[in-house]
Amino acid sequence: MATASPTLGTLMRHLVELLDRDVEAAYAAAGLAWRPRNTPVLRALMELGPASIRALSHEIGITHSAVSQTVSQMAKDGLVELRPGADARERIVALSAKAEAMIPALRKQWAATNAAAAQLDSELSAPLSKIAAEAIEALTRKPFGERMRQAAQAQAAKPEP
Repeated sequence: MATASPTLGTLMRHLVELLDRDVEAAYAAAGLAWRPRNTPVLRALMELGPASIRALSHEIGITHSAVSQTVSQMAKDGLVELRPGADARERIVALSAKAEAMIPALRKQWAATNAAAAQLDSELSAPLSKIAAEAIEALTRKPFGERMRQAAQAQAAKPEP
């Protein structure tokens, strides 16, 4: 019995696992207790300064929920400090002294990561970073759920063989 080809979702999860596993291992080898998913939040805070979860979500381009979960873990790890915002529901996130002290070492890791990504891109038929950006733009214009609904409607309209 032949094994089915992996689906897009399976391929994407596997790709992210392969990338994150090795990036996380590089952080550990450098003596950094750092998760790759923290990086966009840290970079946004470096750019914006203290910011709300909403502002971080907008800056990074990921969901409020995903940012909130990452920020909560970063707070547990002592990487960010949380304080109340203008209204009771808002929290302002700021880098902790611990995170600030890690930035020079993290910058070195980011440079190595960027160089490795460029090397990977050079081995592919099209740069992964370009394809990922194009896919994000296409899904922003027309979400995958809408594409699925249209495909299901088209299949339902086809006569049975």
